[in-house]
Amino acid sequence: MPRDGERKQKPEGARVRAYRAGPGSPPRPPRPVRLALLAVAFVTAAVAALFAVQPASAQPSAAAVTPNSTQRGPDPTIQSIEASRGTFATAQSSVAPGNGFNGGVIYYPTDTSQGTWGALAIVPGYTAKCANEEAWMGPWLASFGFVVICIETNSTTDFDVARGQELLAALNWLTTASPVRNEIDPNRLAVLGHSAGGAGAIEAAEQRPSLRAMIGLAPGFPGQGLSMLTDRVPTLVVGGQNDTVVTPSYLSGLYATMPASTQSAFAQIAGADHVYYTHANNVEMKLIIPWLKIFVDGDTRYEQFLCPTLPDPSTISIYQPKCPYVPPGGGSPSPSASASASASASASASASASASASASASASSSPSASASASASSSPSGVPAGGCAAVYQAVGSWPGGYQAQVTVTAGGAPITGWSVRWNLSSGQSISSLWNGSYTVSGSSVTVANASYNGTLAAGASTTFGFTANGAPSTPTLTCTGK
Repeated sequence: MPRDGERKQKPEGARVRAYRAGPGSPPRPPRPVRLALLAVAFVTAAVAALFAVQPASAQPSAAAVTPNSTQRGPDPTIQSIEASRGTFATAQSSVAPGNGFNGGVIYYPTDTSQGTWGALAIVPGYTAKCANEEAWMGPWLASFGFVVICIETNSTTDFDVARGQELLAALNWLTTASPVRNEIDPNRLAVLGHSAGGAGAIEAAEQRPSLRAMIGLAPGFPGQGLSMLTDRVPTLVVGGQNDTVVTPSYLSGLYATMPASTQSAFAQIAGADHVYYTHANNVEMKLIIPWLKIFVDGDTRYEQFLCPTLPDPSTISIYQPKCPYVPPGGGSPSPSASASASASASASASASASASASASASASSSPSASASASASSSPSGVPAGGCAAVYQAVGSWPGGYQAQVTVTAGGAPITGWSVRWNLSSGQSISSLWNGSYTVSGSSVTVANASYNGTLAAGASTTFGFTANGAPSTPTLTCTGK
């Protein structure tokens, strides 16, 4: 076929043959009829051209991001996100050193019928090679519909700032000069790093707040004054319970610098050490895949795997979400996803009510049980302007535990709330998110954060905390404003 702008030329010396009817050929139409047919053909072609040439604003752009337009793959299930491969076939291509980083490997879906893909750049930790430690993630994530570049650093001892610059250089090259540049949406980019690479990912997110997502696996560069104070990119931080390099206390302090308004989540993997992430596992991938799907693809079908709790919390010792999550441009779940999420939330609320009732004879008359029994609508028995609170145990370990509280407005909107309960003997709050707390003797009061105090009638929000001591099921009192 001729290329755009070219005309197909007749071979030199070719002649235009005259029409000549032969045996079995239809007779040539009379001249007036031929002219009429030509006129009809001309008008038809003109009308077709008129409809084909639309204003630029009316034609879809591959790079434009609209709610749900970038969903890739079938409706997800627990089984699908636990699998080591998604639904897309993949390929890979080596990248030579240069362009601001030391080369690496691109992993990408081979399906070109889906439109453009979001892209992720991965950088390794201090003295490490991506080929040795993070390369396993490449084909795994590509099979779920992402272009992934696993880069090597210019020096294995590069500091976090340099690693951040190398991540951004890789994304620039990937979207402008790589062999797959035409398959990538340059508006849907993310970064991921491990250890010092995670610190580099934080630096990259601060330098380029237009990134769709940042993921830090045990991110840290102790002694370098690392902070997340100016981070505005949706951020997932994953740590290890037994990490002696980027310790739980260090990571807790680092995550505490995250602005309350930034969409983020923190997860601690039970029993994980510092190099846990360098070996293929679906524990971290069950966090990473939904995070990328929600914020890079705008695919809210995956929120059910992060909110309000994890579907399988058995391998996670601490989980601190900021639900709900809203991707750039908004978007709403597909009907099937909405039904699944509603069923999950309803089941969770019912389980919570059942646990509360079995743990305490007075649970059935507490605000917790009342709100749990009617989580899908305004809590029964709650006055207008009031609220109810439901307590849910999330996990426990020797000497500590984690819990989540769901606050639901009553039959009228509220502009603020507070939840109070009494600590049992030996209990103390060690950290709390999505709210602020005060302690007076054994009494704890949690007030709303600046971003989750206003609730419509029947609407809910959550806060969570970790505590020292043995877990218990307290009676909660919720006060609305």
